[in-house]
Amino acid sequence: MITIIISEDHQSLIDGIKLSLEFEEDITVVGEANDGDELIQLVRNKRPQIVITDIRMPKCDGISATRIIKREFPEIKIIAFSMFDQSEAIQQMKEAGASGYIMKNSPLKKLIQAIRAVVSNETFFDDAIVVKDELTKENILLSTREKAILRLIGEGKTSNEIAEELFISKSTVDTHRKNILKKMNLYGKTDLIRFAVERKYDF
Repeated sequence: MITIIISEDHQSLIDGIKLSLEFEEDITVVGEANDGDELIQLVRNKRPQIVITDIRMPKCDGISATRIIKREFPEIKIIAFSMFDQSEAIQQMKEAGASGYIMKNSPLKKLIQAIRAVVSNETFFDDAIVVKDELTKENILLSTREKAILRLIGEGKTSNEIAEELFISKSTVDTHRKNILKKMNLYGKTDLIRFAVERKYDF
């Protein structure tokens, strides 16, 4: 039996997904959450095989929740279920560890296809998605580590909290912060925080 948790801040959408999955004899929904914090706790308690999550949710967004879940339970497969088709949204979910990405305006049968694909250790990305290959200035300039730190700054994390989450020293975080300031032509802590918050959802 494929066990699933659904996380979405619109209960009507959760109900619609559950109704569609009732016809699949080998799939069962073991939990549902309306915000990211609730999702993380539910995953810790239920240990599902698959999580279906929206990106924008209260308390903790889907990208951050995906990152936390994959760090604690790398075997759990995560499918993004979103209204955003921009390449930045897709890329951030992929980097966080998602195995699939389905558009909310796609038929629910496509979500079922994604469930069966990821449980078989495959990836499944909606064919309605058009991924842009062009690189932004930021992607060219910032390293993977710097982009990770920038995202955490955008989530309101301090240098100490970032160091703890990434298993690096605070001095290393501070060095990366200085490098980001220089590369992006920013001036001081306030500029950096504003830039990080704006870039958290660049879609």
